[in-house]
Amino acid sequence: MAGKKKETRTFEQQITRLEEIVAQMEKGDAELADSLALFDEGTALIASCSKLLDEAEQKVVQLMKGADGAPVELPFDTGDETDE
Repeated sequence: MAGKKKETRTFEQQITRLEEIVAQMEKGDAELADSLALFDEGTALIASCSKLLDEAEQKVVQLMKGADGAPVELPFDTGDETDE
């Protein structure tokens, strides 16, 4: 597609589009060329979402560092209140 402009979608928009692609491909009624285009778009969305998740994880790690730069350890809450 000539002049194809790269869109900036939010993570949530990308996941929604990925779900649409999966549903469309699961129907199995798309022509081969269309299926390949959907697959290509889907793999690009997966890569983009993975990158966004990695960036979010890095940000959380940075936010969780203490004043000395070491990671702050938080207690793990299992939600099980029988330990009382």
